[in-house]
Amino acid sequence: MRWLVLLAVVACGSDSGDRARPPAKPARAPGDAAAKPESRIAAIGDTSLLPADVRRALDPAIDFSPPHTPGPDDWLTQHPETPQTFDDYINSEFHVPTDQRRTIYLLPLGTFTADAPSITALSSIVHAYFTLDVKVLAAVPIAEVTAKTRINDSTHKRQLLASDILAWLTKRIPDDAYALMAVTMDDLYPEPKWNYVFGMASLQERVGIQSFARQDPAFFGDPRGAGWKQLAFRRATWTLVHEISHMFGMQHCVHFACVVAGSNHQAEADLSPLHPCPVCLHKLWWTIRFDPAKREAELAKALRELGIDDEAAWSERRAKWIRDGTR
Repeated sequence: MRWLVLLAVVACGSDSGDRARPPAKPARAPGDAAAKPESRIAAIGDTSLLPADVRRALDPAIDFSPPHTPGPDDWLTQHPETPQTFDDYINSEFHVPTDQRRTIYLLPLGTFTADAPSITALSSIVHAYFTLDVKVLAAVPIAEVTAKTRINDSTHKRQLLASDILAWLTKRIPDDAYALMAVTMDDLYPEPKWNYVFGMASLQERVGIQSFARQDPAFFGDPRGAGWKQLAFRRATWTLVHEISHMFGMQHCVHFACVVAGSNHQAEADLSPLHPCPVCLHKLWWTIRFDPAKREAELAKALRELGIDDEAAWSERRAKWIRDGTR
């Protein structure tokens, strides 16, 4: 996962459709400044000239929470990161959708059990979240994927080397694709010294891979309690949106509770919301340019259909606030 962060920092390509950028500002130094309220607000960037609905969407006083304080095993404790503000983002190199490349493709790798999260249903989340076209490709057998494998010492289950899969995907990205995201039931690892990874993405090549394996309690032999399918859907949604966000040049968020925040383990990922904070929402809006109220309303509908009712209610409330400033 640290390799993923490195990719997010240095492997950023650019398209001819890059947004115009203001003069570069000095890079921010690592530290805990992003945890301060004034730093969080400053990280959103100047919104004074934006349309009223976009300003409401980015208002940090409405519906957003500060990040949780990391414990000894959490991401920021183990992997301190330099905050990426909105100004940092727009002064970096990143891909943007163009008229020729506006589709996110989802590619199933291997077989999927009847209990696996529905990729068709997840595609509706991706469409609503990023407001781009989404298509699901025909599944490819694992035997056709060129990737090293190993048996995990703890689980005694097969794992695929995620970086090999990314390299394999770069040769298969469709011409009209903004991004190609593969999904699999096989467990993943990013490099030999790491135990596992939920997912990995390369911003330079606009490809990514995620695993559903560890998001099902049965993977570890634990009982599937009440509501386990909704939990698996939520976890799959978190990883999917998180990894695709990296393909838009977003580094791990440290400013608010946010879907783009880093996670070192499942319990920490479960603390994250499924929505972006105002800093990351500003980055996403700058890159894609969508109607923020319409986006929230469509996201609420997709989340409701998957039974993720708390996040659906959040987006419903947000859509009303953004549209007319009422609660």
